[in-house]
Amino acid sequence: MIISNCMKRIVHSISPETTIRQAAETFVKFHIGTLPVVDEKGILQGILQIRDLVSLVLPDFVNLVQDFDFVIDFGAAEYRKPDEELLVTPVSAVMQPPISVEGDCGLLRASALFKKHNLSDLPVVGENGRLIGIASLVDIGTAFLGHWEAG
Repeated sequence: MIISNCMKRIVHSISPETTIRQAAETFVKFHIGTLPVVDEKGILQGILQIRDLVSLVLPDFVNLVQDFDFVIDFGAAEYRKPDEELLVTPVSAVMQPPISVEGDCGLLRASALFKKHNLSDLPVVGENGRLIGIASLVDIGTAFLGHWEAG
């Protein structure tokens, strides 16, 4: 089983110059969790996950406490918005390094990368690192589970 057989071929991506505000609008508009960052030739430069943007407005104490079950509501903290200076910052300032696989990558290796890098989606590249698709953890998981069917 290879990743190109279960990846999505229509991929929403952004450029390194895209602002944080524009990236946030793209996440919301397409209801996605990962945006590959590509240059003008479609070559993967990095990845931006929705959690990268959400973490920009989380209160500092969130990283200090392991269990928040005792807190019913964070109130105003849930409605925090970055200041204008941050919103116009290019995503190149906050994106993660490019993590990807080639289309002939096996699903087991891809699964290991999901776990190692705490990803929800994994860009798939072709020749010269050009983006050709994206696979989610669900895409890979359902490919595995599809072989469990009787018959």
